[in-house]
Amino acid sequence: MAEATTDHKTIRRWAEAKGGKPAAVKRTHAGDSIGIIRIMFPDAPRSEHDALTEISWEEFFEQFDKANLALLYEKDSMFSKIIGRDTLERRQHGDHDAAR
Repeated sequence: MAEATTDHKTIRRWAEAKGGKPAAVKRTHAGDSIGIIRIMFPDAPRSEHDALTEISWEEFFEQFDKANLALLYEKDSMFSKIIGRDTLERRQHGDHDAAR
């Protein structure tokens, strides 16, 4: 079952334990804009990272907080999805169709 968090230490520990690295979508990462963020898993089979560029955890969390995001993840797998905190709140209140 997926869990959600906004805690930076939890996110970084989970990602790094699975070989994950902070990344930005290349086409949105220009100049002073960090752009759309993701967690990439370069060693995962069939992972496609041509559209991503590695960034620092500092940059990742700056954008994460600025955009008011949360991480939906499974402890025992590499499943993760970055969602809006408003979506997380709606899901916690029973709206399981909430998405972002």
